[in-house]
Amino acid sequence: MIPRGRRRPGFAAAGTGQLFGMQPPPAPAGRLGCPKRMVFGPCGGVRDDERCELAEHRCVFLGQPVVAWPGPAVEASGPRPGTGPLVLADLSVAPFDPASVRRIVGVLAPVCDGLLVGEHANRPDFPPTMFAAEVIGAGGRIWTTLACRDRNRVVLEQELAGLASVGVDGVLCVTGDGRGVSVRPGVTQVFDLDGTRLAALAAQAGLRVAVPESPEAPPVELRPARVVQKQRAGAHLCVLNHVSTPARVTAFVAAARAAGATLPFVAGVAVYTDEPSARVLQRFPGLHLDAAVVERVLAAPDPRAAGIAAAVAEAVELLAVPGVVGVNLSGMGSARGEDDGARIKAAVAEQLMEAR
Repeated sequence: MIPRGRRRPGFAAAGTGQLFGMQPPPAPAGRLGCPKRMVFGPCGGVRDDERCELAEHRCVFLGQPVVAWPGPAVEASGPRPGTGPLVLADLSVAPFDPASVRRIVGVLAPVCDGLLVGEHANRPDFPPTMFAAEVIGAGGRIWTTLACRDRNRVVLEQELAGLASVGVDGVLCVTGDGRGVSVRPGVTQVFDLDGTRLAALAAQAGLRVAVPESPEAPPVELRPARVVQKQRAGAHLCVLNHVSTPARVTAFVAAARAAGATLPFVAGVAVYTDEPSARVLQRFPGLHLDAAVVERVLAAPDPRAAGIAAAVAEAVELLAVPGVVGVNLSGMGSARGEDDGARIKAAVAEQLMEAR
């Protein structure tokens, strides 16, 4: 754990007084029929056939104009991200295991510019602030994902204050993947806020704010404009979900720029070296992988080497896209456990460092 009160040099953390004095984001009622009670939808989990992630009906945000952020843009008070190129990596560790955190941070931190901590719908872990302190104490730079699924607004405000205090590099504000009926039945899903309103709270708390977007999830034509509204809510950075080809990222970033977005983008790079680690990515709603590349990797004599090479090649192409300042090495990497997955992501990051 890091010592109480320690912060990264140059980080302007928000005090609790700032949090308590914040103007709340707009809180109109969520769209009727949205299980996540979203106001600024749709989420990134809309299925390819336009069904809701959590229900069988068509997403209720489809066929409607993009929901605009009301009033003036939120003044994003935190420091802005650097100009890149940046290499981030998903931090996957054994749940509730500080030794696993220290071990895997030790593998990834020397070769990555930052570590992105996600939130799983099917397996809990330490609270975000505690997790962040463990990572920072182990020598990692961290972007923490904060999801609205499992926390009401009061707890989200507490976590924002805690994350600012320990000195995270930034917060990825998401609505959160919904749990299917068979995943931890009996556990409620809160959704007091959605990711856009959470981004406004985080920006007013003095944190650097990232927001996600899924370029190939319906409604594809409205998602560039959604980035603009998230920037108006206070976002500094947009992290893109996996798409089928780098050309789709090029088109999406250009469309977002045309719509008025000026923030930088980080593109997702799929990291997989065996069938389980590939299929888990392919099953996520709203995400797309290049199916031909996946099958070529899995059919290779050495899928491990082929998967690393495919991730490096995708990352190099994505970093050449105007407006993309970094990549996020995302996915399990390996079905052999978190430590092996970390070694694979580190191998990808090392090759990218050599190519800079």
